[in-house]
Amino acid sequence: MNSNKKPLNVWCDGCYDMVHFGHANQLRQAKHMGDYLIVGVHSDEEITKHKGPPVFNEEERYKMVKAIKWVDEIVENAPYITTLETLNKYGCQFCVHGDDITLTSDGVDTYHIVKAANRYKECSRTQGISTTDLVGRMLLLTKTHHERDDEISLHKENTNNIGKDKQAQSPWTGTSQFLPTTRKIIQFSSGKAPKPGDRIVYVAGAFDLFHVGLLDFIERASKEGDYLIVGLHADKVVNRYKGCNYPIMNLHERVLSVLAYKYVSEVVIGAPYSVTPELMDHFAVDIVCHGVTPVSLDFDGSDPYAEPKRRGKFKLVDSGNTLTTSDIVQRIITNRVNFEVRNAKKEKKERDMYDKLYLQPCKNNIIISNNGSIGIPPVNQ
Repeated sequence: MNSNKKPLNVWCDGCYDMVHFGHANQLRQAKHMGDYLIVGVHSDEEITKHKGPPVFNEEERYKMVKAIKWVDEIVENAPYITTLETLNKYGCQFCVHGDDITLTSDGVDTYHIVKAANRYKECSRTQGISTTDLVGRMLLLTKTHHERDDEISLHKENTNNIGKDKQAQSPWTGTSQFLPTTRKIIQFSSGKAPKPGDRIVYVAGAFDLFHVGLLDFIERASKEGDYLIVGLHADKVVNRYKGCNYPIMNLHERVLSVLAYKYVSEVVIGAPYSVTPELMDHFAVDIVCHGVTPVSLDFDGSDPYAEPKRRGKFKLVDSGNTLTTSDIVQRIITNRVNFEVRNAKKEKKERDMYDKLYLQPCKNNIIISNNGSIGIPPVNQ
């Protein structure tokens, strides 16, 4: 009887620019609300009109979203305002979006039509991550995004004190510290061990600002076997061989970003820079792959891939894509003014909308602390 039940189609849409684990978490939650997830991705033209220039072009964004493990189908050039016609066309009963506000260039809620028709559902936005935040990290060229635990408190006032300036960051896209949990890692992980006889592939690196160049490499490496393990280097290790303010995303953020993709079976958190005999034996690695990009020597001057080479288990893999994380950062730096203006406009629109929806109606309930910061009521009341 249940086998004849019509699948429940769910619709999500968005820019999905600089696709990160916050986007993936939205799609994961949406998929669990139904059976088949269709994701509409806006074109470069639409994003530029309503939000400002995207960092990733539309072809890159289409490919990135399509490879996320919870996505069943994508729709290219999806309209910026979600309509009932779009939902009906793809047989979707409802649309899912995070509990923040998405506005057009005119300040209109892009989901007002489906909300009015009661065909809209919300999921929890992932705190501590946004495209606006990531762009800001690259523009500021700081290392505060590496900091953990007790260091967080040093910057807490900067992220929470929004009462001092009307132009302060939006509570939705403003910078905040991502706090990793085991539950979130479990939600993103497939949890499947390799089957007997599976060929185990191992790759390692920073995998920072996970982009289409890294995705193409991961996909190509996954074809060398049946079970792909990705070793992610610790922040200090990455900073040693890349310098500047790298990695842009800290280790825990990079873990979730990589786990979101369907080609990845397992992640080693804080993997050693050199591929050791112990690592290869522990995971029963059959082949270690690396891209055609240059390899930095370990701190003692040794080749980090000496052991797999000695065993005859090393292979250079050419993904055919030369895009690097440094190229993405350069896009931001080259268009610095445009992105600074984009971030400022976006946050101001959100700040104004937030004031209208929550602060003004609740002004009598707002608590102002001694330092002037405002206690904001939750977005979902």
